[in-house]
Amino acid sequence: MQILCVALSVYSFVLLVRIILSWTQVFGWTPPEALAPVIRVVYDLTEPVMGFLRRYIPSAGGLDLSPIIIFIAIRIAQGLLGC
Repeated sequence: MQILCVALSVYSFVLLVRIILSWTQVFGWTPPEALAPVIRVVYDLTEPVMGFLRRYIPSAGGLDLSPIIIFIAIRIAQGLLGC
């Protein structure tokens, strides 16, 4: 069960990195080419869950609400697991 708790925490961190990356790109920051593999991994880990939720949860004024739902779901899972 400890491994699941760590996995949920790591996924929360990866999701936070994804959010930060999306906002920095909105404001015109282009990441260095050396970060491209890391960014690809972040997107590959988060997009399946976020894409699934985007099909059912509409954006609110251009704001993607799927990360918020994922954070809530992770927190609920952590609470149920006693993390």
